[in-house]
Amino acid sequence: MSKTNSQNGEIKPDGLKENIRVFIFAAVIAILIRSLFFQPFNIPSSSMKPTLLIGDFLFVSKFSYGYSRHSFPFSLLPVDGRTSDTGPERGDVVVFKLPADNRTDFIKRVIGLPGDRIQMRNGHLFINDVGVKRERIEDFLELQRDTEPLRIRRFRETLPSGRSYEVLDQIDNGPVDTTPIYQVPDGHYFMMGDNRDNSTDSRFGRYVGYVPHENLVGLAQILFFSFDDRTRWYEIWRWPISIRGSRLFDLVR
Repeated sequence: MSKTNSQNGEIKPDGLKENIRVFIFAAVIAILIRSLFFQPFNIPSSSMKPTLLIGDFLFVSKFSYGYSRHSFPFSLLPVDGRTSDTGPERGDVVVFKLPADNRTDFIKRVIGLPGDRIQMRNGHLFINDVGVKRERIEDFLELQRDTEPLRIRRFRETLPSGRSYEVLDQIDNGPVDTTPIYQVPDGHYFMMGDNRDNSTDSRFGRYVGYVPHENLVGLAQILFFSFDDRTRWYEIWRWPISIRGSRLFDLVR
């Protein structure tokens, strides 16, 4: 149904239909951007500290490793396997679908590539039977509400490629500080959290295990917002000071 402008006789589309059309068009564009280019994620757990903190929001590039059915919402894309053989580099921080259900989003660091031998020995990471360089640096301060900060040992690991990142080692003789050797199968990756004593990752085969190439969602690239998780949702007066301004637009390394 159309209506006529009483002043000049111009026929214009019905307002409701136009609004619906604009809404549908905007929704399709948003889905395409989210599926093919960048998708926002937030960090709900501490498994990637100190690299990622609870309350961080980041963009993940969907095109870095090609596309699979998991690239679209609810894994609805009718793609068998992946559109590209390009895989992550060792040290990339990636989002992937948990192999156990192909639904839950996890974010971890790629430690093992296909064919690699991965092992932890007394908290020290070994790749292909060679210990990864590990040096102690300043302790990480775990900020807590209404109590003194908790000091956690922090180390810098440097991969054979020269790429480095920080990890936390909170306790000695943790349950996966010493492990068997993990032989990464073809077409799979071995993932670990940077918070080594507080991360459910590929070391726990029953829960995560080796991650298939098809399950990769994308590469974590940049933080666009960060909010201190110690602030409760109803403490409106604290919201302005709870924004972690120093983390905004940091690259994920």
